[in-house]
Amino acid sequence: MLTNDNFSSQQNGDKISNSSNDSHPILNSTVSSNSKRDWVLLNVGGKHFMTTRSTLSKEESFLCRLCQYEPDLKTDVDDKGAYLIDRDPNYFNVVLNYLRHGKLILETNLVEEGVLEEAEFYNIRPLIDLVKERIRERDRRKYNDCTTNRVYRVIQCQEKEVTQLMSSLSDGWKFEQLIGHSPVGSSYMYPEGEFLCIVSKQYDRGTREDNNTSVSERVKILQERGSRM
Repeated sequence: MLTNDNFSSQQNGDKISNSSNDSHPILNSTVSSNSKRDWVLLNVGGKHFMTTRSTLSKEESFLCRLCQYEPDLKTDVDDKGAYLIDRDPNYFNVVLNYLRHGKLILETNLVEEGVLEEAEFYNIRPLIDLVKERIRERDRRKYNDCTTNRVYRVIQCQEKEVTQLMSSLSDGWKFEQLIGHSPVGSSYMYPEGEFLCIVSKQYDRGTREDNNTSVSERVKILQERGSRM
């Protein structure tokens, strides 16, 4: 109850505590508490990962349900309060980074099939589609490498013909190496000497090219010779 004494005390300069100032510690505590609740600690295969709920909630997945406290999703926690997930931590790092920035980045010791297994377990549909496409591209490249063969040819030409030869390459032929050709037994180059130009072209393995084997052997010998000059 407010009395005259209360009013007189206020008029005489007595201060009443400001409720807004008193609430600052409470507000700070609330903000700090909310900030902590936004972070999630996961224990995947014995390795801890710290991330935010917003990251885990980017896609409709097991991880999204995990951080939304769904009662029908039974999960255990360790002594640090981290959600226990019995999966490979190395591949989970790839999954988590995908949720963070939307890119699939693999270390050299990891394979696409491993990521696919984890993506299917966590039910992250966009990542599943991305990994399957990556696998198709990889297998397509392997198939192309197995069904093609590079054929080499050695063209002998004069010095003045080198420029014209380079500019006239077509039909898939690619310049590989130019080797100066001096007379047998001589280690000197002659101004008007001859050159051996090595060119190559990629063929399907079913395409036949005359003397491919002998040409390839000659190319190896000439390239070794050129590297010593």
